[in-house]
Amino acid sequence: MQIGVETAKAVDQRRVFVVDQDEITRAALQFMLHDEIEAHELATPEEAYAKGVDWLKPDVVLLGAAFLAERGVGLVGDLLRTFPGVRVLIVCAKAEEALALQALAAGAHGALVKPLSLADVRRKVDTVLGRAGGAALVQLA
Repeated sequence: MQIGVETAKAVDQRRVFVVDQDEITRAALQFMLHDEIEAHELATPEEAYAKGVDWLKPDVVLLGAAFLAERGVGLVGDLLRTFPGVRVLIVCAKAEEALALQALAAGAHGALVKPLSLADVRRKVDTVLGRAGGAALVQLA
């Protein structure tokens, strides 16, 4: 099923890796994105490394905050080193916002705060990819 898909985005050759411990969150994010971008669900960062190194690297990694709580925010740097040029978005609950802020300081490019909506997820991914339809970027003084 395609929900409000723009043809130019549907043929875009970029990809997103959804890396989250929660299977439901992974499936929901993959479903929200798959009509407009190649999206892959992966249960661990190690799966992402294997798929990205042996196959094709991701343009965006949606990383579940539970991995940051478990492994530390250094995981963001690991992703950035393994996949040069990748954009990292942290997927978190309101209660995990402090952890997401630490990840932003470590190099992550943004956060998706639950509850997730189709429009918000697509808009944020479009923004970090620099695609039309993304939210306007705000520069802080």
